[in-house]
Amino acid sequence: MTHLDAGAEVDSVPPGPPPATGLTAAEVAERVAGGQVNDVPVRSSRSAVDIVRANVFTRFNAIIGVLWVIMLFVAPIQDGLFGFVILANTGIGIVQEWRAKRTLDSLALIGEVRPTVRRDGTATEVGTSEIVLDDVIEIGPGDKVVVDGVCVETDSLEIDESLLTGEADPVVKRPGDPVMSGSFVVAGGGAFRATKVGREAYAAQLAEEASRFTLVHSELRSGISTILKYVTWMMVPTAIGLVISQLVVKDNDFKDSVARTVGGIVPMVPEGLVLLTSVAFAIGVIRLGRKQCLVQELPAIEGLARVDTVCLDKTGTLTEGGMDVTGLTPLNGADEASLRRVLGALGASDPRPNASLKAIVAACPDHDGWRPTSALPFSSARKYSGATLADGDGRAGTWLLGAPDVLLPDDDPALAETERLNEQGLRVLLLARAARDLDDPEVAQGAEPAALVVLEQRLRPDAADTLRYFAEQNVRAKVISGDNAVSVGAVASKLGLSGAVVDARRLPGERDAMGAALEEGTVFGRVAPQQKRDMVGALQSRGHTVAMTGDGVNDVLALKDADIGVSMGSGSEATRAVAQIVLLNNSFATLPSVVAEGRRVIGNITRVATLFLVKTVYSVLLAIMVVVSQVEYPFLPRHLTLLSTLTIGVPAFFLALAPNKERARPNFVRRVMRYAIPGGAVAALATFATYLLAREHYTGAGALDAETSAATLTLFLISLWVLAIIARPYTWWRVALVAAMGAAFLLVLVVPWLQDFFALKLVGVTMPWIAVGVAAVAAATLELMWRWVDRRVPA
Repeated sequence: MTHLDAGAEVDSVPPGPPPATGLTAAEVAERVAGGQVNDVPVRSSRSAVDIVRANVFTRFNAIIGVLWVIMLFVAPIQDGLFGFVILANTGIGIVQEWRAKRTLDSLALIGEVRPTVRRDGTATEVGTSEIVLDDVIEIGPGDKVVVDGVCVETDSLEIDESLLTGEADPVVKRPGDPVMSGSFVVAGGGAFRATKVGREAYAAQLAEEASRFTLVHSELRSGISTILKYVTWMMVPTAIGLVISQLVVKDNDFKDSVARTVGGIVPMVPEGLVLLTSVAFAIGVIRLGRKQCLVQELPAIEGLARVDTVCLDKTGTLTEGGMDVTGLTPLNGADEASLRRVLGALGASDPRPNASLKAIVAACPDHDGWRPTSALPFSSARKYSGATLADGDGRAGTWLLGAPDVLLPDDDPALAETERLNEQGLRVLLLARAARDLDDPEVAQGAEPAALVVLEQRLRPDAADTLRYFAEQNVRAKVISGDNAVSVGAVASKLGLSGAVVDARRLPGERDAMGAALEEGTVFGRVAPQQKRDMVGALQSRGHTVAMTGDGVNDVLALKDADIGVSMGSGSEATRAVAQIVLLNNSFATLPSVVAEGRRVIGNITRVATLFLVKTVYSVLLAIMVVVSQVEYPFLPRHLTLLSTLTIGVPAFFLALAPNKERARPNFVRRVMRYAIPGGAVAALATFATYLLAREHYTGAGALDAETSAATLTLFLISLWVLAIIARPYTWWRVALVAAMGAAFLLVLVVPWLQDFFALKLVGVTMPWIAVGVAAVAAATLELMWRWVDRRVPA
């Protein structure tokens, strides 16, 4: 509680600059020169050096790089083309991630928390990184404590430290009490002096590692890492066997043997898969950035695509922040003019009024004759605020303003009128005169109702369309609000959201029972801040992937615990700090774009990963069959570079960036490998069968080149059919893409200088048609096998 006539509490102020004036410009400059600045890592970005290092210094780049250097010495340039492809891939990856970094950094600057500090006696907004040691920082409801410090002024200051300590109840702070970075203000206000800044601050120590660029922690990236680990295990022994068989056992020209050995090892490496995943994420960030959506943790793009339940806070999400007072209903014969002055005085008692109080101040600006002497700030847990007001004659009275169903007993007749107004979607506050002192914990007991204040909330024009989108995508919406349940239900109904309306005060506390109740209900009112967090946990315990949207300080805990937290750009500092996604334009309608972007990334990378891994599987199996059969490896590097480019590399870029609305499903590795293993096995067996038939068919000089050409034709046709399957469902451009790749290969076969360049020349008529026939049988087998996999092997 604040005693306004005596000023804010300032006893026990710790030593340091005067609280009223703060540091001088000279003292700030001295601390900056001494490095005592709040230098903390940028949450959403990484440096240019990190981007280059991540794209250049990879395990597979090292393998390909060594093989490329060998090929440059022992074979024509055509057999070293794969090295130039890797260079191009790496360059593209660096450029796209650099573009994403610039987008993130510019958006982070727009959405940056700018605390208010006192310097030279003036309150000034500065960037978080500009705070120095001993700065005096002002805080109010919804503000995040950005550095560690000690309170120098408090106005009924209540701080929530649950994100740091796990303590659920807000802590009342007085001058001399410590505050920790990472906590946030839930009620009241004050100022504190910074005692630890930068990496010395408590939250910075906890968060520095977690706050770094977190792309690698997505399920998609971890799944690809798992696949690459298995690929490496398969590659090493197979490559060793291939080297021995080609260089020791076979009595061929040394350079040709080296080239064919490299030709066997290179395609085992799914080199473009990691690149395409990075590029897909990076382009997602750039696309969302154009819509003023700041992705603070990149896996959030992927995570929101996996969401099946979205919890929406009503105020600021479904409704706009502002409100309008549409009515004042006096109770018990009270005088309306006098009540308006009381409401004006209550508004004047709060230095940082919330949206409801701002609307009341706008409607009742006159408070002549009433002067606030002490105040109790609004708290989401209490659901009311209050003030002790003195009139011109010195007579004092204590007034409360808050939720009627909290301040009044259940049988009070005023609740019937409240219910009627709530059913129209209106917000109703009760003005009551308290019989007890403001500092009495039971101040609301026995309060006498004086008036009902009716407020109308402005619905977001885009809210109904966004809710409809979620319904179409099988994402269930739950409205969770601290307001009256009937009022919230009426607002939800106006937006087309149907379902049971529940008063959260009647929800069971036990998690399983709460989860069952949440499955049944759609709209929940009178939800306490801690209860929002419990509700998110209860939904998660039932296997749901939960997104939470909010903008107020009462949403922070739930946002932090949700799988994906989404905050409005106009939300409190604390909500923006914990959210993974911030909608800087405050448009709820941006969320479908984020969902669509995530689904595009996951769905398309799953498709593309299958393409890459079919190649890896058939390359490993071909190498094993060559080693066992003691024959020459059928391909030179140039052949597989051509095949990879036409059936994987070029199509993969188009497919990875195409629209994809399919909801993301878990078990990425399983879903990819259930197609890649049978696909690769069929391709390897068919190609090796054609190669063995060609070895029987061709004899004499040039036989090996003819055998290679026949095997290449079979492998290309099968790979093209795999691409045709992956590209489904067909659109005009996907059909055109597959046809263009086929036409490009045909061009190589008919243009003489391309035949020579790629060492591809079909000899005779019989063997090429046998190669086509084998490929056709393999394609039919692939169709049957993949359909069987769809039915019998669950994803």
